[in-house]
Amino acid sequence: MQIILQPQQLLYLLTGVLLGLSVGVLPGLGGIAGLSLVLPFVYGMDPVSGLALMVGLIAVIPTSDTFSSVLMGIPGSSASQATVLDGFPLARKGQAARALSAAFVSSLFGGLVGAAILTVSVIIIRPVILSFGLPEMMMMTFLGMSIVAILAGRVPLKGVIAGGLGLMAGTIGAAGPGGSLRMATYDLAYLVDGLKLVIVGLGIYAIPEIVSLLRHDSPIAQSGKLGPGWTQGLRDWWGNKWLSFRTAIIGVIIGIIPGLGGSVVDWIAYGHAVQTAKNRESFGKGDIRGVIAPESSNNAKEGGGLIPTLMFGIPGSGSMAVFLGGIALLGLSPGPHMVRQDIGITHTIVWSLALANVMGTVLCIALSRPIAQITTIRFTLIAPFLLLVIAFAAFQSQQTLWDLVALVGIGILGIFLRRFDYSRPAFLIGFVLSYQAENFTNQVVQVARVRFHRGIEVGLEYIFSPITMVLLVLTVVSIFLGIRQAKSIRESQDTPTGTKRAPVIFLLAITLYLAFAVINAWTITRLSDKIFPLSVGIATLLASIALLIRMRAKPEHDDVFIDHEQGADGMAAHGLWSTLAWFLGLLLLSGIFGFVIALILFLPAFFYVRGGVSWLHNLAYSLAGIAFIIFLAGLLGRDFPPGLLQSFTELPWPFR
Repeated sequence: MQIILQPQQLLYLLTGVLLGLSVGVLPGLGGIAGLSLVLPFVYGMDPVSGLALMVGLIAVIPTSDTFSSVLMGIPGSSASQATVLDGFPLARKGQAARALSAAFVSSLFGGLVGAAILTVSVIIIRPVILSFGLPEMMMMTFLGMSIVAILAGRVPLKGVIAGGLGLMAGTIGAAGPGGSLRMATYDLAYLVDGLKLVIVGLGIYAIPEIVSLLRHDSPIAQSGKLGPGWTQGLRDWWGNKWLSFRTAIIGVIIGIIPGLGGSVVDWIAYGHAVQTAKNRESFGKGDIRGVIAPESSNNAKEGGGLIPTLMFGIPGSGSMAVFLGGIALLGLSPGPHMVRQDIGITHTIVWSLALANVMGTVLCIALSRPIAQITTIRFTLIAPFLLLVIAFAAFQSQQTLWDLVALVGIGILGIFLRRFDYSRPAFLIGFVLSYQAENFTNQVVQVARVRFHRGIEVGLEYIFSPITMVLLVLTVVSIFLGIRQAKSIRESQDTPTGTKRAPVIFLLAITLYLAFAVINAWTITRLSDKIFPLSVGIATLLASIALLIRMRAKPEHDDVFIDHEQGADGMAAHGLWSTLAWFLGLLLLSGIFGFVIALILFLPAFFYVRGGVSWLHNLAYSLAGIAFIIFLAGLLGRDFPPGLLQSFTELPWPFR
């Protein structure tokens, strides 16, 4: 504490918090982008100062990304997606202050719980972590997949199909076990490495919400006032303090498991909130518990993620992998040696995390009102700036124009999943856990085969360890309760229905894709590479066929035919396809001229035609957008998507 409370260290910690706040407010840019920003400056710094800078940035992002989720309905990062389900409806009801207050207090509490457990874990949790073998990791992954049952929505079959689609999307590319190509070819090298989480997350969530708000051409909120609920949010948290504590513990546990981390922790916490609630009807419509649970867990998971990072040098998430790189630049070596020999440095990290959470919460509360004013501006004037940031974040995946193609393609899928009431959370959970589920399953089968050769008892003892059995029971209970409670979680409370035609055509398209994916998996010669996509594909295909049969038997007003184009979306000021044409136009221009030149052409045209603003304002908005994205790229040392023009001529940065 004496080291941390030195003025120099506090200054570096505050600088990291301010950087994290700036990055967290922007949708799609999370801890990986933020840490990548500061790594060049960390080299050569005093270890404690460098750690303070990085920890301050890591700690505040799960708090500051709440602004985007609550005020705009766009997840600020992968760890704040569940917050959208209830946070955004609360903001639309004029209770944004209540949602933000409860979220910030929950984040602060979760961060402090994570720091406290991290402190204790330095002494006692090491043997627990070491007891997790392959079967336990496999069952932990299956437990995460069981959340799909909770997120199934009104029609459980739709949830199963969405989750299966996510799992199948996660298998695209070279298989982990043997390298066989699935739904990919070397002629299109982009798909060989599979789809990236940042693109899938932004496409499934951000693009559909931007398109929806853009079509209505109105402000997100009618008033910049956050409402009078700051103290109410605090009372809400106190009334649900045990829920906050339980989900914070869940966050720490999930953070400890490498590979799970922020991608699923909020959904698991949200599912736990629904499972343990007595009255569940208001979830998805603006229930404050749907904000408290994920926000408590997503900050606590940073403390959990630091446990394997510091103790074993194993990153618990992508941001922790970058953090490891920063620690190496400071001349430190994470692992048991660091815990034994540099215990002072270890505890400095722990309590820097706790103090940064306090700083971040205070700053977020102080800046809430000016940030909220953004939501009173016509969304048509905000959308291009959000689109710039989202496209730039997506481009960081593989640094090719195909990143933008994938973003638009998955965005269109997200639009139709939302339109026909398929569970987007279930899709995302399936995608995130697909790689781990396949790899852990294959590894367990290989090891178990050897164990069973030694004897049946040896094999059974390996598979059915006490921890595995506990996780298996939890998975079965989770599926059972989830199916019963699935109708309680809805992304929209409206149930507009129209004709059978559009929902049936969309389901037929899904069925054809699944059939093609199953045939593709069947042609793979290596058994370990084909068994997972083949099994998941057949199961999802059967669910699709069952839903088609149900559609044939049910009348048009049944929930299975929900089509939001027959409700509020259909009465929007602008049509779906005319709005999508702008996105496709930007993509086409980028493919020809490169991203920056495309923006120079796209922004003035958009602000003039859709924005209806004067040429003076048009010029100011366009220049501001282009200058901002160039400044961000220059700061991060990144390039922009090139087009055909760049392949024929040498242009200076940022046009190359």
